[in-house]
Amino acid sequence: MAPVVLELRKKPGLDVNLLLSGQHREMAAQALAPFGLKGEMQLDVMRTNQTLAGLTGRLCLEFERVLEEQRPAMIVAQGDTTTVMAAGLCCFYAGIPFAHVEAGLRTGDLQNPFPEELNRVVVGRLARLNFAPTVRAKTALLAESVDRSTVFVTGNTVIDALRMIAASAPSRHSSRFGTEARRSILVTVHRRENFGAPLVSICRGILKLVERFPDVEINFPVHPNPNVRSIVEQYLSGHSRIRLSEPLEYTDLVHAMQAAYIVLTDSGGIQEEAPALAKPVLILRTKTERPEAVDSGVAKLVGTTENAIVENVSVLLTSEPAYQFMARGVSPYGDGRAAKRIAQHIRAHLLGEREVVDEFTAEAPGVPAQIPA
Repeated sequence: MAPVVLELRKKPGLDVNLLLSGQHREMAAQALAPFGLKGEMQLDVMRTNQTLAGLTGRLCLEFERVLEEQRPAMIVAQGDTTTVMAAGLCCFYAGIPFAHVEAGLRTGDLQNPFPEELNRVVVGRLARLNFAPTVRAKTALLAESVDRSTVFVTGNTVIDALRMIAASAPSRHSSRFGTEARRSILVTVHRRENFGAPLVSICRGILKLVERFPDVEINFPVHPNPNVRSIVEQYLSGHSRIRLSEPLEYTDLVHAMQAAYIVLTDSGGIQEEAPALAKPVLILRTKTERPEAVDSGVAKLVGTTENAIVENVSVLLTSEPAYQFMARGVSPYGDGRAAKRIAQHIRAHLLGEREVVDEFTAEAPGVPAQIPA
């Protein structure tokens, strides 16, 4: 959301305040800091080992309170889909226009990803403005009978943010993300459906890879969720070529992707970011709501089984043609102008400004393969 907030604040006429759900406060602060942003408001909804129903209920009550106190002209939301769905539902009840950034991501399977797929379907019908990152996302919304006049193809703001950070100077910690003597594999895991046995299998696959390839090192920023941390530390701590760390600030995450030879992830955002940085992405899921990178050949669904992970990583480590085919540095998710398009549509809706807004339609080039110093 940072590029959208910054773009909306460029012109007078709108008072833009950033509201955070309160989930993972430290990680949110880290993500916003490189953009000079912080939340003007923050909810208090987090509880230890909370259920989805409990979280959803607290979010709805908190959003209802904020809407009654603030009476905003519009809520624009992106991020955790349970938060987005709760915000959209409360706006619908209160008669407040709701805009959804990153709308229309679909797998067609309500259980995968869970609960994101259902949350996104609900929001598509509630939103006054749906900002779809790709033509495919727009098509998915229209197939669900979402009003065509509410849907706009903008590209994804994650590419805007990536370009902004990639143009900045490297952090002083960049050297810790890789060495010339070893090939670094960046791993991130956080999804609910990978808790338990799937994560154990992922860890076993990682162990087998470092045993098989002496020149490989693992860079694994560990999500703070205890369902992730407990298993990762149990299986992977103490190995000389497996570096477990706290979650990275966004600037450092970009540099970690830049230093990586291969990226293993179940993250949606990294599926979009890493291909733009010319890094092959192996997706630790069986389905993805971002199929464009898979169709382009710069990302591949490999699931979570130990053998599949080892087999697919091994191909990239031993076959230069296979590696180069995936490391082409293209992204079908944006051209760096998504926030500008979104801000223009919001201003048109709220202020009546009728600027001509183009749609993002084509596969866009990635950011430079090397981050400028």
